[in-house]
Amino acid sequence: MLAPLYLDAAGELHLVFTKRRDDLRRHPGEISFPGGRRDPEDLDLAATALREANEEIGLPPEAVEIVGALPPTPTFVTNYAVYPFVGLIEPGFAWEVAATEVAYVLELPLEAVRAAHGLRRLVRRGVPFRTDTYQVGDHMIWGATARMVADLLARLAPG
Repeated sequence: MLAPLYLDAAGELHLVFTKRRDDLRRHPGEISFPGGRRDPEDLDLAATALREANEEIGLPPEAVEIVGALPPTPTFVTNYAVYPFVGLIEPGFAWEVAATEVAYVLELPLEAVRAAHGLRRLVRRGVPFRTDTYQVGDHMIWGATARMVADLLARLAPG
């Protein structure tokens, strides 16, 4: 999985997310970073993250500078381990979404995401639970993506 970051002209960091289509079998309608399963031809998990970002949002691998990795993050519903990489990109990219997977791309200011943290009670598949969330406007980031965001925010100083 790739957590793309860019610095805008005003010097503000932004995170790039995808809104998954509502009709997907796994994680429908969720906000996530671009990513997916490793293919046999991928040299390593960083190559997987770059390939998936290219496939899902049209971000060419050569346009990304991998600057680090976050700890592997489990998904509780699908029981995956997600290996997130952080990559710097240039602002103003023209996204080309994979219409079969991605509804749209979100570019959210990092400080707006940080300020949007809250603990909420959610119900998924009939099971209530309390979890960390980031509610930015109409967009709620939760689950594994929220845990990745928390890891990233812990490493980046406010402002």
